[in-house]
Amino acid sequence: MNGAMPKRSAARPAAPPAAPPAEDAHWPRVTRELADDLAVDALVRDRAGKPPFDELSRLREAGLPALLTPPGPLRGGSDWRTACAVIREIAAADSSIGELLARHYALTWSARFFGTPQQADAFEGRVADGQWLLAGDTGNPAADGEPPTAPAGTPDLTLTPDGSGGLLHGRRAFAAGVAVADRLVVGAGCTETGDWLIALVDPAHPGITTEPAHDRLGQRLTGAGSLTFDGVPVAPGQILGTVSHDEQHITPYATLAPLALRLGLVHVALGIAEGALAEARDLSRAAPRPWQSAEPDPAGYAEQPGRDPYLLLAYGELVAAAHTAAAVVEPATEALARGLLMGRELGVNERADIAVLVAAAEAVTGQAALQITTRIMELTAGEGTVRDPGFDRFWRNARVLTAQRSPAHSLRAIGDHYLNGAHPPLTLRI
Repeated sequence: MNGAMPKRSAARPAAPPAAPPAEDAHWPRVTRELADDLAVDALVRDRAGKPPFDELSRLREAGLPALLTPPGPLRGGSDWRTACAVIREIAAADSSIGELLARHYALTWSARFFGTPQQADAFEGRVADGQWLLAGDTGNPAADGEPPTAPAGTPDLTLTPDGSGGLLHGRRAFAAGVAVADRLVVGAGCTETGDWLIALVDPAHPGITTEPAHDRLGQRLTGAGSLTFDGVPVAPGQILGTVSHDEQHITPYATLAPLALRLGLVHVALGIAEGALAEARDLSRAAPRPWQSAEPDPAGYAEQPGRDPYLLLAYGELVAAAHTAAAVVEPATEALARGLLMGRELGVNERADIAVLVAAAEAVTGQAALQITTRIMELTAGEGTVRDPGFDRFWRNARVLTAQRSPAHSLRAIGDHYLNGAHPPLTLRI
């Protein structure tokens, strides 16, 4: 073999979300075709670790960057449920590209979260018509002990008004997209008012220096890295929204922005688990078992791996873990989709319920992804039909993805809500 894995079969260990509306019926087909295409050379591309320019071209050919934008020529006009299903399917084939999409989709709604309807319409139209891929981070990295919605004493990015807009200074690391993004959406602290401003920036500006993150343990194809902004001009029309420095004025709807991103990454983790299971299953069906039994083998299980009771038990446990994670993710996805439709009418209580569901999905899915990908490496170690099946990439990707946020934060928020009725804080932190 040339090192590429065979295409994944259509069966998956956990069912996808409910069928999309009729007008979205083509997205499952388009997504499945792209996922199968990505799966063919996923291992080769992971080892090469090159910036995902080719993968981005494939996304554009499928029309996926515009999926969440309003209906129109070259636009998708779909909803968040469909977007999450797309993220999950693509991540099962290539989790790096799934993460790129998840972050892009969350950023696509930045102007809705932080700006006016007019700003949102204009911004989303430009994203769709230009088939842009967005990268960046609107989160507010407030220091521990400070109000979570207020900029820290020394923001990593600042915007200094200069009479015709502002100048962006600072440095920030990004988990995805810096090497290939068409536009950046970033949050920065205003040096005059202390407000948190959401700005649209062209990464090709000479005042921006890119430092790619080479030799990552996992998620190698996301185009991660750090950006330095040295007096990058931001015109008034490039401000997508503003969050007051007064934490009392932040709206529950604006704080759905980090929850949307977190849930998107949950679907990436679930996709990793399902993709690992699907590829391992195809290999285990044909290959002899990798371990030797000390007991007699009168049934010839070594030659019939699909009948080995120990192998069946192992896969049964892993499939059950994937089903459990999917069952927890589904209500979180539905709740977020409903909350997004409520817009500015979303209340504190509704936002709290969404936050707890997302936190639960995050905790359960992260644990399942690590459990499944670790066990899969054991089940496929030493398989005789392929010199190196490359299943370590699923574990590496799951480990890097889940390390971006500690599960302790999610579990503590769930416990505090259940035991004390406390609401998770209205925050822009991821």
